[in-house]
Amino acid sequence: MIVTKKSYAKVNIFLKIVGKRDNYHELASRFVRVHSLYDLVSFEDEACKEFTLEGNFGCELKKNTIYKAYLLLKEVSPKVEEYFKNKKVKVEKNIPEFAGLGGGSSNAATFILMVNEECNLGLTKDELCNLAVKIGADVPFFVYEYDSANVSGIGEKIEKFDEEVLNIEIITPNIKCDTGLIFKAFREKFYKESTDEEILKLFSQKSVEIIKEYSISAANDLYKPAKSIKKELEKFEKKDWFFSGSGSSFFKVNNVKK
Repeated sequence: MIVTKKSYAKVNIFLKIVGKRDNYHELASRFVRVHSLYDLVSFEDEACKEFTLEGNFGCELKKNTIYKAYLLLKEVSPKVEEYFKNKKVKVEKNIPEFAGLGGGSSNAATFILMVNEECNLGLTKDELCNLAVKIGADVPFFVYEYDSANVSGIGEKIEKFDEEVLNIEIITPNIKCDTGLIFKAFREKFYKESTDEEILKLFSQKSVEIIKEYSISAANDLYKPAKSIKKELEKFEKKDWFFSGSGSSFFKVNNVKK
């Protein structure tokens, strides 16, 4: 028997830095699920001596977000380790990596949701979110499975935002953006904190309204630092296109009426 679930990409309609917490930056952002772009995560019957993960990943197993999720879930219940003695995990990758689309985070969240159901763990979304945040800042958003949400803190505070499902078009240049280096450049050369007033306004506005009002660099605090490191990003700047996360993907929302 094969169990399969879609693992969707996301874009950041806006991404603002609002402060620092230890080694992390606190952010405020609108995350939107991209229905047209997803990986497929499957559990397939196979006798396995150890946890087996197949897919075209850009990292070794121990650094993979799904493997990190497996280690956490294994501590929750012995049923998890037992289950994967007879199942392998296979991921069909369509979401580009190092692209600001949350592919790895989405894979981890999808895996967590599938294990919770298949192993009858009975964990609530909030309980799953407490596990998810240990894997990465974007993972909780994907656990809640919202189409649109206001995200704050270091990514662990998720508030559903009701709006129409957006028709999002994406281009991903063959440019690898290193999130750590981009945040470092932001701290050293571009640091500013958005005001509470600005964030409250952004959190209340529909995504199509934000897209009409903001430019690419005004919407995403990480675009200028990303461009300072990867100057070739400039070639992909086009009217009405925006930048997701720390890049390198650009996106356009086709619902916007001129």
